[in-house]
Amino acid sequence: MPRRHKSKFKAHERRRQARGEAQGCEDAQAKAAAEAEPTPSSAAQCEDTTQSVPTTGSSGASQRRRRRAKTAAATSAAATSAAATSAAATSAALSGTKSDEESNNQDEERVSPYEAPFYGERPGEDSLSRKPGLLEQYLLYKYKMKQPILKQDMLKIIGPNYEDRFPEILKKAAERIEIVFAVDLQEIDSTRYDLVSKLKLPNNGRVRAGRGLPKTGLLMNILGMIFMKGNCAAEEDIWKFLGLMRVYPGRKHFIYGEPRKLITKDLVRLQYLEYRQVANSDPPRHEFLWGPNALAETTKMKVLQFLSKVNDTIPTAFPSYYEEALREEEERAQARGATGAGATARVIVPSSVMARSIFPPLLRPKASNPLDKIIQRRSKN
Repeated sequence: MPRRHKSKFKAHERRRQARGEAQGCEDAQAKAAAEAEPTPSSAAQCEDTTQSVPTTGSSGASQRRRRRAKTAAATSAAATSAAATSAAATSAALSGTKSDEESNNQDEERVSPYEAPFYGERPGEDSLSRKPGLLEQYLLYKYKMKQPILKQDMLKIIGPNYEDRFPEILKKAAERIEIVFAVDLQEIDSTRYDLVSKLKLPNNGRVRAGRGLPKTGLLMNILGMIFMKGNCAAEEDIWKFLGLMRVYPGRKHFIYGEPRKLITKDLVRLQYLEYRQVANSDPPRHEFLWGPNALAETTKMKVLQFLSKVNDTIPTAFPSYYEEALREEEERAQARGATGAGATARVIVPSSVMARSIFPPLLRPKASNPLDKIIQRRSKN
């Protein structure tokens, strides 16, 4: 066969083969589209054969949206779980007597509250009752990511129909966060807000560098337990109490990380707790006291008010603890050299203490110091 005919024949064969491969790719794509489950290897083969332009990435964007939604749902469930367990544990202590975020080095899901709602609607809930939950999760997200909290964003979340109820909705959301994490919502100016830890823990309550949720709530609960145990609590009593909150030594917690290290190392190093060996104990036992920074930054009355909010009651519901807290207030005032009206440090309970929380009301204590009985009964169950 002449050379030019051979060349034409080869060119014809190449075109026919290319058409056949392209048709095969089209058939494979059509089949994958029909099954709604495209195979990555088939798509890659078609791209190599036809040298087509890559897809727009809509499938990848869809996967990212689903992943962000799952992360948001997990964050919501975690916060809800923390709230419930903290309330139950503190309620037990008051009747008788709250994982470290691995976001420092891990890849964070940058989910926007507008892309994936944090708050799930409960049966029978109306629109207005859902708004505080939406703002609550928005506020926690902004705190965790160290991003500014903007009023215009929150107005978008609640919608134009509820703008006139914004102060009421925001107050409820702030109270929910306060009783779990011990952080206060503060207004910076007319357009911005910030969540501020009740104690001056490093990184605004996170203790360690990086992003994450505050550890202040756990510390406030421990300080309250120490107060109610006579200003000195045995280590075993602390772990029994924290066990009611599902916080266990040696087991990583989704907010606090490894609790033993946080409590016996970090908070001791920061001088918010004192951790010492009981004298003449064999085998060695340890106990906790308030550290110098806790004594300087808070009072028994503030701790009692915090625990009362968690349990939807007021400090005067616990007369013996309230009286002791009042005595400390008076002693502090006298130590500051206060005179006249300033020398009497009787505390007026703020109206926010009376606000109802998301938790059921606490039963009033019937005994002056039934803490040990409560913990023993809980541990048996």
